Amino acid sequence: MTQVDTSTARLATTVRGTGPAVVLAHGAGGTVQANFGPLLAPLSRSLKVIGADLPGSGATPRSSGPLNLDDLADRLVASAVHEGADTFTVVGYSLGCATAVRAAIRHPDRVTGLVLTSGFAKLDEATRAKVQRWRALADGDRTALARYVTSVMLGKAYLSRMSHDQREGFIELVALTTPTGLLEQVDLVLNTDITDDLATVTAPTLVIGTTQDQLISPDLTKALADGIPGARWATLDSGHAPALESAGAWARLIEDFTR
Repeated sequence: MTQVDTSTARLATTVRGTGPAVVLAHGAGGTVQANFGPLLAPLSRSLKVIGADLPGSGATPRSSGPLNLDDLADRLVASAVHEGADTFTVVGYSLGCATAVRAAIRHPDRVTGLVLTSGFAKLDEATRAKVQRWRALADGDRTALARYVTSVMLGKAYLSRMSHDQREGFIELVALTTPTGLLEQVDLVLNTDITDDLATVTAPTLVIGTTQDQLISPDLTKALADGIPGARWATLDSGHAPALESAGAWARLIEDFTR
């Protein structure tokens, strides 16, 4: 695939619905569809939903170099404005939470609220080891990578309810849909540290922890709520894939926050 400089290419977007705008910032190794797909229909009944794919995900060209969080935040905001949204709530998931925080700090006139789910300010050592394993597998066999991703993305309860064939089918789907920009996205996860930014966030914020998360510890997500002045805290009974495990409850939390 042709690689391009991230600072010169607009992010590809998915747009649904009308009403107050929410902008979706997805996680590493994902896409808007993969990380938010089941939320698009319910949210778009009352909101204008704008999702932007990271470089190397969806229809956004892959980057020719390392990703930069501020550049992604600026491009996320620019993509929303291009789609006709002057102000909006940013809904961040996983790595997208850091993108959302930086967008709120750099564009306080545009970002009127934040919903941060399964996110982190900085990885702890246990999580870093899991992400480094993810990165090491990214250069090898896609099926081995997909098996590992499945084991850490889905909650144990959700995994236990899947039949062998369902699990194998899910692994096959993950292997087939791994984005071309995975390495750059995972490297950004490893290098992200927004700890000092949290106290400067002025936008109203809801932070949502996923209590069965096997990748990002709920304690890491709770640290976002503790660090952002006035942030509200909520939880979902889910692993690191709330769009699959708790889509309805997640959508309701977002809808309630934006009213």
